[in-house]
Amino acid sequence: MKRRSIEVPGRGHGTQPIPAASVVGNLLVSGGISGKDPATGTVPEDPAAEVAQAFANLRAILDAADASLDDVAKVTVFVRERGIRAHLNPVWTELFPDPDSRPARHTLEANLTGMRLQLECLAVLPGADGSTG
Repeated sequence: MKRRSIEVPGRGHGTQPIPAASVVGNLLVSGGISGKDPATGTVPEDPAAEVAQAFANLRAILDAADASLDDVAKVTVFVRERGIRAHLNPVWTELFPDPDSRPARHTLEANLTGMRLQLECLAVLPGADGSTG
């Protein structure tokens, strides 16, 4: 299977030779997705805004791969401190309102510099036969 890189303006890894995500077959795996605003290049000062922007950046990456939130199987959330959950859970339940159809999520503390959180995503894209993920 051929691998393809997913690039999204303002949502990559700067000058690093790393794509925002990679697709092999119908599997999408992202790199780190920050809450950086792609228009300004800055991380919002408000934690809730940073969380919302991180998930907006995730959606932009999924869109670029012809995928949607329905295709997401797992999100790993790296947090600088556990208190960010107060801002994370409301966005999570808004994006994934059905408790019987939510992706798995794992939240880990990490030594993040210049941001409060970073996401990683694993998604199964719609199949070549027209089936949905």
